[in-house]
Order: sequence, then structure tokens, then C-alpha cells
Amino acid sequence: MTPRPVRVLTALLLATALATVVVEALTFWYAPEHGFGFAVRTVWALVRTLGWLILISQVRRARATAKPLSLILTMTTLFAVGRLIVPPSGRPPLPGVLGFGVLTLLCLTVVVLLYRHPAVDAHLVHQPRRPVLTREGISLREAPPGDPWVLTARLASFSYSPLMLVPALIAAGTLRHRPEWTLAVILWILAGIAVSYAALLSAFFLRRGSHRARIALTSITLAVLAFDLPLCHVLLGLDGLVRDGSPLVVAATLTLYALRRIARTSTRAAAPA
Repeated sequence: MTPRPVRVLTALLLATALATVVVEALTFWYAPEHGFGFAVRTVWALVRTLGWLILISQVRRARATAKPLSLILTMTTLFAVGRLIVPPSGRPPLPGVLGFGVLTLLCLTVVVLLYRHPAVDAHLVHQPRRPVLTREGISLREAPPGDPWVLTARLASFSYSPLMLVPALIAAGTLRHRPEWTLAVILWILAGIAVSYAALLSAFFLRRGSHRARIALTSITLAVLAFDLPLCHVLLGLDGLVRDGSPLVVAATLTLYALRRIARTSTRAAAPA
């Protein structure tokens, strides 16, 4: 039977997903204008709602990946919804602010339950399944327990691509007024797509404990920041840098911190040898 704290957590996750949609609807209703950039950010925020449904599935299946997924999802969701509430000028509408406060409280409660409650911690023990070649053929088997910070670094790095593509698409909507930046925006979109493959490859070897994979993922993270943030500032202004650059900075910071924890764990494990 599912423990009661896990059932409460599932209900909170459903409430959080619903609150996300409600706040986005309020923001859309009270927004003074609905430009292309606002539409892209709204669609991205709605897509993130699907992430909560995935998280619910992970919790119900007792997957250990639910913890790092919740941490990344809560941070990026708050940024995605928060940048919709704040208008380009003037004060944000009161209903949107109140809804965002409720959403923030729900997100914090979810993270605390996932990381601090002993019953939830004992429930989330299963690892992701991966294909294994045996004498009987290829079968899916549960991976052995690993460093939780490896999962955190992998999932955080997977968010680089969408966090780059959102501002790139917003910048693409302004090209009719600034056609000289067309090549830069095309390179921006291509870089956002390429980062997904680079992060996926690095994450694959990171799971195997590769030191070079940690160096590669660190280099990718720094390169993403150096490439994305200046373009956000130049093409979208200071407002775009804050709205669209901040979530990327948070994801990159979480990745670098997780990589540092992985390096410390590897050093301690190798010390007796």
C-alpha cells in the first residue's frame, strides 16, 4: 500500500500543476498586450506543466529520479511563470501576484517533502531501467543505485536546449525590424539544438563515472552561458536578459554544483586506493 505521505505528495503535485495553469491563465487575461514574445513564453510555461505530470508518474513508480526532477522543475517553473507576470512596464496584476505566491509555496512544499520526509525517501528507491545484453537477448533491467548528484547534473544539463531556444525564438520574432541579426538568430537556434546532443552524450559518459565527461559538461555549461547571455542582452535587452537568461543561469549553477559534488565523491572513493 502506498504510504500516506506519498499520497499527499501526489495530491500536492496535482495541485501545483493546476496552479501553474491557473496563474498562466490569469496572466494572459490581465496582460496589457499579447506580443510574439509573450506568446512564446506562455506556450513554454504551458509545456512545462507536462513536466509535473511526468513527475507524478515518477513518484507513483517510486523512481529515484523524482528528486532531481522536482528540483529542476520547480526552479524553471517559477522562472517561466514569474517572467510572464511582470509586465514590460508598470506593476503586475494583483491576482497574478497572489497566484504566483501560492504556486511558490506549493513548489517549496513539494521539494521539502521529496528531500526531507523519511517515508517519501524510503519510497523513491527504484532506478531507471536500461537495456542490458544477456544470453537470452536484450532486456530492460533496473540500473544499480548511483550518485544522486549524477542524476541532478544530467537532468539540469538537459534543460539547456529549451532554455536557449525560447529566447532565440522570441528574437526571431523581432527580425522584421532588425534583419541584420538574422544570421545570429539562426546560429542561436542551431546552437540550442546542438547543445541537446552534446549534453546527452556527456551525460551518458557521466553516468559511467568518466572524469572527462565532467570536464566536458563543465565546458559545455560555461560555453552555453558565454554564448546565450550576450545574445539575450543584445537582441532582447536587459528585460530579456533577466527574463530569459536567469533560468539558464540557475540551471547552469545547479549543474556546476552537482559536478563539484560528484568530483568530491570520486576523490573520497579513490582516497583509500
